[in-house]
Amino acid sequence: MVEQIVFILVSLFTLITAVVVVTNRNLFHAALALMASFLGVAGLYVLLDAGFLAAAQLLVYIGAISILIIFAIMLTRRLMHALESPFNSQWGLGAFTAVVAFAVMAGVIAQFWPVTPDSVTPLASRPEVSASILRGSVAELGRALVSSDAYVIPFEIASVLLLAALIGAIVVAWPKAEDE
Repeated sequence: MVEQIVFILVSLFTLITAVVVVTNRNLFHAALALMASFLGVAGLYVLLDAGFLAAAQLLVYIGAISILIIFAIMLTRRLMHALESPFNSQWGLGAFTAVVAFAVMAGVIAQFWPVTPDSVTPLASRPEVSASILRGSVAELGRALVSSDAYVIPFEIASVLLLAALIGAIVVAWPKAEDE
């Protein structure tokens, strides 16, 4: 019972901060709310007994990606004062997409959620994961991430892409000489 209450509280925190991300007009505050939302996702991973994913969420998304986003915002701060319209002209398409996404998620939840009052809820107990599955999974994942036959090339490409994005943000934010 306590675990379900903690899950609901962490889920509400994650959802509320995600709504703040998409509704906040201040880009810097939205980035901070994004960090809080990532923290909520890490909390959900902890509740699922996925400690490695929670640590990776903290290190990669909060520690790297969010900080990179905040640096990009701070470096391109003068570009935030553009004279464009603050409203999106495609709000109808966005609302339609949100309603369809909600309907799909509600349909998936309805398939697995018991509708009769006498049935046992599937969320009351988690399925047991055998120790043999968990024993070497993190070590195997680590080997796959640094193996030349697995995922080292995509990670190297992603790091070069992030470096290029950071350099691009610096070039865009670099003050131009007035006499040019």
